[in-house]
Amino acid sequence: MFMGEHQHSIDPKGRLFIPARFREGLGNRFVLTKGLDGCLFAYPLPEWEALEQKLKSLPFTRGDARAFVRFFFSGAVECEADKQGRILIPLNLREYARLEKEAVIIGVSSRVEIWAKDQWEHYKGQAASSYEEIAEKIVDLNLGI
Repeated sequence: MFMGEHQHSIDPKGRLFIPARFREGLGNRFVLTKGLDGCLFAYPLPEWEALEQKLKSLPFTRGDARAFVRFFFSGAVECEADKQGRILIPLNLREYARLEKEAVIIGVSSRVEIWAKDQWEHYKGQAASSYEEIAEKIVDLNLGI
């Protein structure tokens, strides 16, 4: 399980240090792709394969399903950390997530998310203001929170 928040710089070559605890959970090779809300998602290969199977089951006759699957898979790349614990984030993914110099890496249960620092601060500020309201809505899902 991934949890926590870490801030790191992106070097001029587009490399980002991934914290050791996250690297251990992601494994030697993992998948990085376009996420939701303007961030990147990183999945361990077994988690990615399970997600891939679920997405394959979406009806290809639905335009919204096709669009999502195209977008999600077209941005996916397999990554491997170097000896210093850095990954190279391809330019198209850096542009998508607006990653320039400062990044925030967060653990979100079964995946890791990579955010541009300013985007994360903005998102976190908005989410914090509605945290209790969201909790009230999801209590109906019987999550035991």
